[in-house]
Parts: sequence; C-alpha cells; structure tokens
Amino acid sequence: MTTLHLRPATLADAPALSRLATDSFVAKFGHLYRAEDLSALLKEVHSEAAVRAALEQESYRCQLAEIDGELAGYCRLVLACGWPEHARGQNVIELKQLYTAPGMTGHGIGAALMDWAMAEARVQGADEVQLSVWSENYGAQKFYARYGFAKVADTVFMVGEQADHEFLFACWV
Repeated sequence: MTTLHLRPATLADAPALSRLATDSFVAKFGHLYRAEDLSALLKEVHSEAAVRAALEQESYRCQLAEIDGELAGYCRLVLACGWPEHARGQNVIELKQLYTAPGMTGHGIGAALMDWAMAEARVQGADEVQLSVWSENYGAQKFYARYGFAKVADTVFMVGEQADHEFLFACWV
C-alpha cells in the first residue's frame, strides 16, 4: 500500500526538486520547444541554483508530496501577485507551479497539493489566487476549474525566445 505524505520543502530538497521539475516539464512540454529555448528555461527556472534561490525567499512556500518516501510532486506558492493588472482581490497570491512526477498524474497527488495550496492561501490571508496555464493544457484547465478557477485574461509565458499563449486563471479564496 502506498502512503502519500505532504511536507514543507527545505534547502536540502533543492536537488530532488530540480530533477522532478525538469523531468516533469520536459516530459509534458519538451517537444514544443527548440533545444536552446528549452535549455534556457530549465536553467532559469528549474536548475538546482534557481530552486535553491526560490526556497530561500521569505515570500515562497513549497510543499512536497512523497509516496513511500519518494518525491512524487510539489506545489509552489508565491505570496505576491503575479499579475497585478488583473487582480480583483486586495491580497492576491500566485500558485507558481504544481507538478507531479512523470507518470504520476491521476494518483491524487495534484488534489492533495491543491488542497494544501488553497488552505495555505487562507492562512496567508489571501482573497484571490492567480495562476498561469498553457492555453492547450486542457487537463490542467479542467483540474483547476474543479477548484473554482476561471480564465480572467490572456497572457504570455516565455520559454527562451518562444512566447507561449497562456491563460491567467484566478479563484476567490
């Protein structure tokens, strides 16, 4: 029997988080990008140094999901508004990433992490949570809609020199 356990990330988790983030992003989206664009994003966002720097920020919360002691996913919140021009609330935070290990979708990991994220948003006094989702990631859009998120704007996510059409989703807390 597998046991899902959530816990806060520590600096010691940076190497494992970097690997999971890289593996997950490449498995889901890697085929969409030129090698140099993908490499630039992975270095900027998912490298061990980038993950470590994020973990050191006061405005950052990262929760890990482990199954039988193995990292299976994580969720990252930033206690700041990512898109102030689209904010509807007074204390808006951003759900920056919710990733599961390749092959682990559908095991309840995302739901457990999303439950944590919404509870943490309430603890932090947020009244709105924003997130960006790729316009063609229909599974993620459906997942977020189950939590009350809806599209509020179109936005762009840069992967190297490639601009991806994304949707800004938001939800009242």
